[in-house]
Amino acid sequence: MKITAQEEYGLRILIRLAACKDPNGMSIPQLSEAEGITGTYVAKLTRILRMKGFIKSKPGNKGGYELARSAKEIVINDALKALGGPMFNNNFCGSHSGTMKLCTNSVDCSARSLWQMIQYTLDQLLDKVTLHDLVNSEKESTKILYQMLKPDPAIMKSIMSMVQPEQD
Repeated sequence: MKITAQEEYGLRILIRLAACKDPNGMSIPQLSEAEGITGTYVAKLTRILRMKGFIKSKPGNKGGYELARSAKEIVINDALKALGGPMFNNNFCGSHSGTMKLCTNSVDCSARSLWQMIQYTLDQLLDKVTLHDLVNSEKESTKILYQMLKPDPAIMKSIMSMVQPEQD
């Protein structure tokens, strides 16, 4: 599993805009300089993010880009899927069939169940994370994300009871 450059830089642009205090937002040259990526690539990413409704542009000489809605309303899973799509989707198997028209395991595939579970797990976490959670220091964001991963004691008890039934 790899995170694409488009996903990484797109997310960094969103974080940068969420942290921006300038009422005019940030221009493409400012974003380019701040993130160390070319203006052309920033323009491509801001276009994607604008078309998907995450950011909006402010016209004029001093205009720039800003978030289209509150950082608390921007779910990271939605942003990453807008930038690169899900890791696993229904078209995945068709595009990895090898030299045959259909995958030899298209009817019964244990690998597919793994990819589906990984996608489900990623979705469960990333649906909880908002852009607001990432507009912090790395240390603070780590604490916030760790709290999201902490299992609910009631759920853990339920799971453990299924694994180890209570003795009478």
